Amino acid sequence: QVQLVESGGGLVQAGGSLRLSCAASGMFFSINTMGWYRQAPGKQRELVATMSSGGITNYADSVKGRFTISRDNAKNTVYLQMNSLKPEDTAVYYCRSSGVADYWGQGTQVTVSS
Repeated sequence: QVQLVESGGGLVQAGGSLRLSCAASGMFFSINTMGWYRQAPGKQRELVATMSSGGITNYADSVKGRFTISRDNAKNTVYLQMNSLKPEDTAVYYCRSSGVADYWGQGTQVTVSS
């Protein structure tokens, strides 16, 4: 059974930092592209960052230079380091695994206060 479990969300003031984690199980983690997406109230889910199995990264323009995606294949975990957070980063953040099939985590809330 495939599971993706996010953690690390919370409430932070603008300019602060958070680190999200997504622990995966039941899959060949190291061969999948892992990604972070977010969905703000009333908006569509959007890509934040992805990292391929080979370590190639892709970021949304809105987070470039502030967010960093990384992965630890030994721990089957992908991370999202978020610095210089802005109120517009407020959203539910989802982890996604893309391979033979797509899987999503349940999401973790990030709220940035001004």
